[in-house]
Amino acid sequence: MMLDLPTPIRAYFAADAGNDADALARTFVEDAVVVDEGHTYQGRAEIKQWNVESSAKYEYTSEPIAVAKTDDKFIVTSRLVGKFKGSPIDLQYGFELQGDKIASLEIGP
Repeated sequence: MMLDLPTPIRAYFAADAGNDADALARTFVEDAVVVDEGHTYQGRAEIKQWNVESSAKYEYTSEPIAVAKTDDKFIVTSRLVGKFKGSPIDLQYGFELQGDKIASLEIGP
């Protein structure tokens, strides 16, 4: 299913699918924050490292299947399939944008 995602969010998922941690990090503003699995990552360098480690650990694919807009966030539901207990699982990605970049991302059930 093709979703109508804002450009930086579409670029995030494309970079993730292509295992391109550099491109993924560039979808964020310099001081962006990512919260995933109870950990907080700040800045492009930490976000890049988080993506590299998560990709290697879980060997996952992620397919956005739904999107909703709240006042200040885009909530994307994505189906993850990989090497982890409970696979496949649908996770919520809460994106806050700043201009044409991602300012924050929170991932959870």
